Formats: sequence, structure tokens, C-alpha cells
Amino acid sequence: MLNMKSLKESIEYRKLIDVLMGDKDHADIVLYHGNVINVISREIYVADVAIKGKYILVVGDASKLVGPNTVVVDVQGKYISPGFMDSHMHFESSMLTVTEFSRLSIPSGTTTLVADPHEIGNSLGPIGMKAMADECSVVPNHVQLQVPALVPDCPTLETASYDVTSKDMEDLLNYPNILGIGELQGFSNAQHVYNNTPEVIDDLVASTQYAKSLGKPVDGNAPDLFGCDLAAHIIACGGTCSCHETTKKDECVEKVRQGVYVFMREGSTQRNMAECIKAVTEEGLDSRRLILASDDMVAEDLEKKGHMNDIVARTIREGVNPVEAIQMVTINPATYWGFNDRGALLAGRLADIAIISDLNNMVVDAVFIEGKLVAAEGKLLIDLPTYTYPDSCKNSVKRGPVTEKDLEIAANGSTATVRAMEVIPDQNLTGKMEFNVRVNNGVVVADTAQDCLPICCLERYGRNGNIGKAFINGFGLKTGAFAESIAHDTHNILVVGTNYKDMMIAANRVIELKGGIAVSNNGRVIDELALPVGGLITDELNGFEVSAKIAQLEALVKNELGCKIHAPFMHLSFVGLSTSPDWKITDFGLVDVNNFKILPAVVE
Repeated sequence: MLNMKSLKESIEYRKLIDVLMGDKDHADIVLYHGNVINVISREIYVADVAIKGKYILVVGDASKLVGPNTVVVDVQGKYISPGFMDSHMHFESSMLTVTEFSRLSIPSGTTTLVADPHEIGNSLGPIGMKAMADECSVVPNHVQLQVPALVPDCPTLETASYDVTSKDMEDLLNYPNILGIGELQGFSNAQHVYNNTPEVIDDLVASTQYAKSLGKPVDGNAPDLFGCDLAAHIIACGGTCSCHETTKKDECVEKVRQGVYVFMREGSTQRNMAECIKAVTEEGLDSRRLILASDDMVAEDLEKKGHMNDIVARTIREGVNPVEAIQMVTINPATYWGFNDRGALLAGRLADIAIISDLNNMVVDAVFIEGKLVAAEGKLLIDLPTYTYPDSCKNSVKRGPVTEKDLEIAANGSTATVRAMEVIPDQNLTGKMEFNVRVNNGVVVADTAQDCLPICCLERYGRNGNIGKAFINGFGLKTGAFAESIAHDTHNILVVGTNYKDMMIAANRVIELKGGIAVSNNGRVIDELALPVGGLITDELNGFEVSAKIAQLEALVKNELGCKIHAPFMHLSFVGLSTSPDWKITDFGLVDVNNFKILPAVVE
């Protein structure tokens, strides 16, 4: 017995056959004589692409399918590609809703997004993830979610607003627009999790096996894992998984050999593709299990540089054949996800198409989604619906204000040796450093000459009031402070600065905003951005407005505070990622990720 969806599709397919075999109906659109990018055979050749409704009718000679009402689009000299897919990304990192991210990404050829709502899951739990899944239904592109099986990632080292475990999987995995389980960060540091919190493994395996029983995919998260550690991680994922945390060639080679789909990350501040792609360009590995993904992108990059098209162009510049690079955002991810209705220009597949005028630079002239022209010359041609998040997704900041004393780091003597995280540009990895700095009246003070600054992480959900404290190198601030309610992945409040007063003022403004970003200097807030949805996203501004506001804030932090690193808010957010080596900060304190323990900020 056919269900309603299958019945509808069978009727649609029967009509396609009538058009192809009969003479009473014709194609709606014919893309005439373009250079077809065939991601199945890895070749380019001249052909027509005929479209009926939302489907591709034929790729080849479509002259017999042209009727009096057929729209014939001459694309001679241009390239016809399947629409692009981003297989691992977080809307929260852009501070945009699903709708506003789509507004900026569709014109550059991205027609499918697979998002991990790990961030809103940490800040709001299932309520937030379901609200985001609901929004996926209102946009014209294809958007689905891979939900976390564990929140927080390190339950003994950090605090989230809600503890997601296997108890939540039946409810979440059967909710509309939820595709499967997202990155398995809870078992990233495999040996230490096994030694210290084996109960986490039991719970994760219960979740992933349930997902597999439903035929749903599970994403891995295996930074720097090899041999038995990697094998254990793969098995925990159910035997087939991806990894977007691969940063070195030998690591990529190992994972491909073990059957892992390597999502080569190339976002705004984490760029690993150039190293990973050497597995193909230097070692000659088959690229079918290599997929390009953005992971985390800021709105300004989406608006001004593009999305997956820009990542494909960067891949081509690393010496990869253009068609092979396009395979990494079309047929390769379609195969991994089981998207049998898209990913290639084939009869019967959805007419998700990008028209490209410059292949090497991936200049996208037009975009079709399900046979409808939705963007041309970088502009969206359709209206997007307004989606407002429910009140249950707001007011996630539940702690009171802090004092300077709350943030101060105490030490004896006139100087102290302190531990500091080292920010590594364009990575979520951090180094570890020690500095000798001055102590004033029992309080360790910032040393801007050495770029050794105090940093604090404030638990914001009202569960325990923790404040983690440490030092950091790499921002280069000369004055002031900035704070944000964005701290991967638990998203407590992070604040860094040159003095405790400005740190207090910035942190308290974020608390007053119920989530957001605040910049302070000389005892006052000088700019801010409210992020009411889970303290991570704004549903009050459109994508262009968010892009402009973040650019304004970044310029302020650079020009007035002296910050030397680009995308400072995203770089700051990743120093809270407790699963990524070497040192990170949570509301518990300075985390030695490799050894699964909390370190004092001051060396005793």
C-alpha cells in the first residue's frame, strides 16, 4: 500500500514518462546547449537539460520536448551543475536563523543544508532543536538537522542548560526534518572518555544504535584519532560515520582507509581543506569519501565571498580538477546522506541546478531549486517567509550580574606564573603557554606587552553560578574587553579583556541583553548586538543587517581595542570547545583536554 507521499510521487513520475514518450505535453524549461557537469562520469560535455515541474526530464538532446510554452534558456558557454550541498554546518555560528542563512547562501548555488543544532541544543535543549526543525519547513531550499546525542559533550567538565542523553532520542529522531545524529563529540577524546566516563559510551551507543535501527545516519567527531582509538569511535557511531575535525594529511589518509567520510572543513575561521586534500593530490587516494563542508561561517563571508561555491573554488586552487571538486559538494554528500533525489543531473532527480559562468572561480549566475529559478546574478528572486522563534526559545540567560571581584584571579607575591591558552588563527585547536606576570594587591593583572589577558567563562543557565578563570594569548588587545554568550559548545558567557572592570561591564551587558555580544572600554559599553534566540541567534535582523553589524563590531574591536586576529568573536567562541586540544576554558575552569582534567590558572 502506497502512502500519500509515494502516491504523489508515482503520479508525478508517470507524468514525466508521458512527456518523454508522448507528444501532447512538453518541458517547462530547457537549458539549451550548456556545458553539463556530469558528476557520475566526471566529465563535461555540451547538452540540454529539460525540466518538468520540479524534476529533470532528460540530459541530452531536448529539442523534441520544446513546445509553445516551454521557456528556453540559452546557456551556451556556461556550465550546468547540480546544486551544491553543505553537509555540516551550524546556523548559530552565523548568528542567523535558517531563513536568513538561506537568504545569503542560495544565490551562490547552495540548495541543500545539513545542519547540526548542537549549539541551540546546549542552550535550550530539545525545545530549541525542534523550533529550528520547524523553521526548516518554511524555506525553499532543502534543510535537515543532525541532532546531538549528548549535551554537554563533557558532562563532568562543563554545564549546559539541558542534559541531552539517549532518553531524548526517540522523541527527537522521529521529529520532522531531523535526519539523524550529529557530531559525536562526547567520544572524541576516546581513551580518556573510556577511562574516566565509560557511562557516556554506554549512552552514546544506545543512541546511535537506535538511530541506525531507523536507517538514520550518525556523524562522527574524531580529531587526531588513529588505530584503535579511531576504530572504537567508528564503532560507537554504528560502523559508518563522517568526521569534520580532520586537520592533517596523514589523518585524512587513515580515515579514508577506514571508510570514514571526511568532511573537509573550510569555514570562516577553521580551514583544513588544503591539508586534507593532499590525500588526493599527493597520495592519490580516491576522492569519493571526501566532502566539502563549512562547519562555521559568519554572515559577512556568506554575503561577500559566497558559500560552497567559494569553498569549491579554493579546492580547485589546490590542484583539484573542477569536476572532482564539484563532486565533493554534490554526488559525494548525496551518497553519504542517501539523498537519491538530488546530487546529480539525472532524469527523475530534482531540478536543483547552479548555472556557472566561470568554472575555476565558481561564479554562479543563476540557481534553480526544484525547477524554479530562485536566484540570478547574486540576487534572490523570491520572497522568504518570516519565521519568529517562540518565547520558549528566548530568555536563556538566567544568572545575575557579576562584580569585578567575581572575575579576578588571585595569587600571592608580586609576580605569578600563569597558564594561558594560545589562540591559533583559523583553527579551533589551541596551544598551551605559560607567562610570568605582575600581581597587584593579590590579583593577577593583564600583561598587554606579552599579550597575556584574563579570560572568564560564566555559567549562564542558573544551574550552579560557576565562573571558570584562566589566561589567553593571541587576541592582542591593548585596552577594553568584549564578551559574548557564544562559547562552543555549552555557550556560557565568555569575556576577555585588559582589565577586570571592563570585563565586568561587558559581561553584565550580555546578561542584561539576555544573550549577545558586548564591547566595553574605559568603563562603558561602546557597542553591542542582542542575540535573543538561545543567546546565539537574532530573529530581529535580516542576514544583510547582521553581516553589517558584525563587521561594525569587528572593526571596533580591531581599531579601538587593538585586536589583531580576524573574526575575533568566532575565535573567542572556540576557546570554550572542551573536546578540542590542547587547553580550553569552561565554567569549571581551564580544561586540559588531552588529560581530561581542570588546571589552576596560576601555576602553584
